[in-house]
Amino acid sequence: MGALSFVCAALLCLILGFLLYESWSLVADGRWLSFFSQTGWYPLEGLFGMTPMIFASLVLTFGSLVIALPVGLACAIFLEFYAKGWVKKSFQSLLNLLAGIPSVVLGLWGLTELVPLIGQIKAPGTSVLAGAVVLSLMILPTLALTSYAALTSVDRSILAGAQALGLTQKTQILAIAVPAARSGIMSGVLLASARALGETMVVLMVAGNVVQMPSSLFAPVRALTANIALEMAYALGGHRASLYVSGLLLTIIVWILAYLASYLFNKGRTVSHD
Repeated sequence: MGALSFVCAALLCLILGFLLYESWSLVADGRWLSFFSQTGWYPLEGLFGMTPMIFASLVLTFGSLVIALPVGLACAIFLEFYAKGWVKKSFQSLLNLLAGIPSVVLGLWGLTELVPLIGQIKAPGTSVLAGAVVLSLMILPTLALTSYAALTSVDRSILAGAQALGLTQKTQILAIAVPAARSGIMSGVLLASARALGETMVVLMVAGNVVQMPSSLFAPVRALTANIALEMAYALGGHRASLYVSGLLLTIIVWILAYLASYLFNKGRTVSHD
């Protein structure tokens, strides 16, 4: 187990080292500051402003969480407190199935069904809203299943005491169970955020791929991941190095989110044991 853990840690270090090596030509001479100060992405002119794409990635992630978190938490509450027997097993199987659907399939559905629908409201249809909706479908199983696991770990004696006091089931769930499971729920939120932030195919297909600051829900945008996928095949020199900087930035953000998720999960277990 120790050897396998070492291999996993070594692989992560090698990936970070590779990204840093490939992007070093821009990082070492201080030009990395221009990634955040410039607002335009014109590689042929030496302008590598990533701010619009960073902001677009964060907006898409936040939008998907706004949509998926209430639904995912409701699914978890239904599984833990209301569903029984074959209904519970069937519903949980459906969530597991949704988690296994390839992102390209969800992107295809979004491109052929959702984008035209949004386009009827406001053209062109490929937009922040389309990307957030499809991303929410991707992260919904993660949020639902992690929240369900957090709710099942709540000490049953607490709920039994609430029931003995005559509290309704609604009050037991919303005032006791959910707050007691908040560390596990937040852990799931962070893991879902990391997945949404690192998704490529969905945002490539439905978000519009226009490098601009998102001015509304109907504005087309380009995420960092989509930018790497679109331009890596022909990028050279500083252009190629800037794409590796994008990858390094995404990796660091996802690493931080994963660490926070692990910290909150362990903190919640410690509190529940105490």
